[in-house]
Amino acid sequence: MNTSKTTVPTIEDTSNLSNHFMAFNELVRILRDECPWDRKQTHESISHLLIEEAYETADAIAKKNDDELSKELGDLLLHVVMHSRIAEQRGAFSLQNVIEKVFTRLVHRHPHVFGDISVQDENEVLQNWEALKMKEGRKSVLEGVPAFLPALLRAQRTQEKAANVGFDWDKKEDVWAKVEEEMLELKTELMAGDKQKAANEFGDVLFSLVNAARFEGLVAEETLQATTKKFINRFQFIEEQAGIMNKKLSEMSLAEMDVLWNEAKQKEQTTL
Repeated sequence: MNTSKTTVPTIEDTSNLSNHFMAFNELVRILRDECPWDRKQTHESISHLLIEEAYETADAIAKKNDDELSKELGDLLLHVVMHSRIAEQRGAFSLQNVIEKVFTRLVHRHPHVFGDISVQDENEVLQNWEALKMKEGRKSVLEGVPAFLPALLRAQRTQEKAANVGFDWDKKEDVWAKVEEEMLELKTELMAGDKQKAANEFGDVLFSLVNAARFEGLVAEETLQATTKKFINRFQFIEEQAGIMNKKLSEMSLAEMDVLWNEAKQKEQTTL
């Protein structure tokens, strides 16, 4: 067993960002070389952790917790550097390649900043962005939507990308009319008893609602997350109150639970 201690990289100049980054990169290199757990990891073995860290970052943003946000961004940076190190060890690419590629791509996709292109607003920026990505070799404007995204978020990003090239509704009223049309089709299939067709129509309803949210300036994924969180808080209040009354939820009537549910709602209003 090796009992010698490895020297921790130090930041020589605390005011210099490059010194911070170089020391961090060296720290990850040491961990990859000398820690049994880090040494064993592959892109695949830690990919789910990268997704988890991204969600934790989004959660910190939603909570407006700057301390947590700075920590979660650090965790994301760790994954960027670690994946780059793993790739470098197998001869694929290095962290330098990663930075060079994103640097070049950002400059290329911002001709209105670094070139002679003029834009009127953010919508034109997005339209140009999609056009430039197509010139870079993509065969479809929808290629950049990851299959791993949550369904609601994937639907909205797909709709946004299609809208950026002009495939979109003209009026908000037409979008809501489409929601009503899809709801009617779903009810028809449910009454007919065809589960497969009903499942297809249910998906159409969700997709049309996501589209409506987009037109209203909402992010469907965030709204459902917020509602789910609200449900959890209210339900846990019922559980807490049931415990105080020495009752099990299975022993309570729906009417009793509804009373507590409404108390939880009132409690929310007083804390707003």
